[in-house]
Amino acid sequence: QVQLVESRGGLVQAGGSLRLSCAASARTFSNYAMGWFRQAPGKEREFVAAISWSGGITYYYADSAKGRFTISRDNAKNAVYLQMSGLKPEDTAVYYCAADYGRGSGSYFTTMKYDYWGQGTQVTVSS
Repeated sequence: QVQLVESRGGLVQAGGSLRLSCAASARTFSNYAMGWFRQAPGKEREFVAAISWSGGITYYYADSAKGRFTISRDNAKNAVYLQMSGLKPEDTAVYYCAADYGRGSGSYFTTMKYDYWGQGTQVTVSS
């Protein structure tokens, strides 16, 4: 019954910024982790970033995102965000948020770790 809805995608020029939002229908942050993935046409779904909490909060980033993207959460608004800057055309993809409730398996960078997925929001970066 947990539902995730991504928003705030759009069209941006190379070098620009976007802040993606993922709103949860329940207190998602009672789980173990939240992740962001992306998928371009004809490509496999790719890990972007994750935030986990088993005690202290830990952040994870793909090499392609490190230094440019920042994942964060807002407990009061029951949301997780992906701040993206220095966008490149190769960042163009549908971006998905995902929630880990401990039912799956794998590391933070694997899709099998996550139990709930949003339907995605399109990010297009022009040259």
